[in-house]
Amino acid sequence: MPTVEVFDPPMCCSTGVCGPNVDPSLVRFSADLQWLAHQKIRVERYNLGQQPQAFVANPLVKATLGREGNQCLPLILIDGRIASQGVYPGREELAKLCGMGVSEFPAGIYTEAVAELVAIGAAVASHCEPCFQQHVQRAKKLGVSHQDMMRAVHTAQAVQQTQALAMAELAKRSLQSAPPVLPVMNKCCG
Repeated sequence: MPTVEVFDPPMCCSTGVCGPNVDPSLVRFSADLQWLAHQKIRVERYNLGQQPQAFVANPLVKATLGREGNQCLPLILIDGRIASQGVYPGREELAKLCGMGVSEFPAGIYTEAVAELVAIGAAVASHCEPCFQQHVQRAKKLGVSHQDMMRAVHTAQAVQQTQALAMAELAKRSLQSAPPVLPVMNKCCG
């Protein structure tokens, strides 16, 4: 299996969750590197701000930085050769760069059509008529069947009904166990 080395630009940490703003591309990339490690691929990551010696110790990285400056970062080496620079590639691209076949990289099922079905259900659950109409039209354009859209609606309704019944039951139990409230009687001083 290949070795992936990531040379990050200077930052406080490579997770993407430090500082006032979360960097979603770094969060995604960190998760993708963990996924690679679970595929038995060796992953090493270096941060210029915290581990400058790793950048100096690698002749290829040192030379690339000398020629191009920090714009080449992140610099990703696979088995000692530059595979990517200046961007954080996605999981599928990382898999390809590591020589993983399509069968080793499972295809996701969350397509645009599935996203529209989820949105239809959310529109029903949130009682948003304009949202519902918009997502139904988008789903139709994507070729989603009437039957699948109805399934999304029924699922949303079932979730709503289950929660409504559970809330009503909770209210009934809570109020039955509460002590009775007696009317306040005014006493006459005499």
